[in-house]
Amino acid sequence: MAATVYLVDASPYIFRAHFSLPSSIKTPAGEPAAASYGFTSFLLKLIADEKPSHLALTFDRSLNSSFRNELYPAYKQQRDLPPPELEAQLDACVEIAAALGAATFIDDRYEADDLIGALCARLEKEEHRSVIVTSDKDLSQLVDERISLLDFANGVRLDAGGVFEKFGVRPDQITDYLGLAGDTVDNIPGVKGIGGKTAAELLARFGHLEELYARLDELPSLASLRGAKALHAKLAASRDLAFLSKQLATVARKVPGVKSSLRDLEYRGADPALVEELFQRLGFNRIRDRVQYQASA
Repeated sequence: MAATVYLVDASPYIFRAHFSLPSSIKTPAGEPAAASYGFTSFLLKLIADEKPSHLALTFDRSLNSSFRNELYPAYKQQRDLPPPELEAQLDACVEIAAALGAATFIDDRYEADDLIGALCARLEKEEHRSVIVTSDKDLSQLVDERISLLDFANGVRLDAGGVFEKFGVRPDQITDYLGLAGDTVDNIPGVKGIGGKTAAELLARFGHLEELYARLDELPSLASLRGAKALHAKLAASRDLAFLSKQLATVARKVPGVKSSLRDLEYRGADPALVEELFQRLGFNRIRDRVQYQASA
């Protein structure tokens, strides 16, 4: 029987909590706890609202580097390092997710997006459905008839039609779109002078980056395409950069450490002993009332 698995990209929600909650939230030992507290609140609300039968959270070990830096050293390097008080709470967030009953995944070389991509690939082989919980547009490339996106904080759900409505391209064209338009958030260069609107227009006509470049000499003769001659010059000059950008934007579907079965992802509720020890250490008191414990507890 097919199941629906919730796959949570944890980092956006950890960051959101850190920057939206007061820094006065601390553990009994005086250590910063705003990010971990806000993340706990988010996860408890997600569990209460969505009632997942299967749940996994993926985390970024490093917040500004991955195997992609071997391909393009500047990838994400424009970002400021995360504040030390935020980075110090990441391990606690992983502990919290595990204590609350979720499967957790973290890797030294692969990003949280890649871990989700690998999990989706395994689940689709067995015809299960996935709901990706994230606010990251890059993960929309995974959306298909069995995979949807949930931006939980904003209450937005996207299927393939929703992705097209939002970006002007199909999910399978998102990496082509980023290859052309780039992504300033991740420091993916794209083709200089081509923005999202033009990228979508080109992909509507040519489908994918490979086809666009295979038929590039057709561009100057397309009277219906504004600035076709100038576009031809820009694309011709940045061919290698466009394909590199697409490669950087592509979520990995094979990650060596991701071998979990559906049973490993089953959500059974929080572990009382783990929650008691962890919440006491973190100073989380009233929020304990929202915890859903294992049926056997």
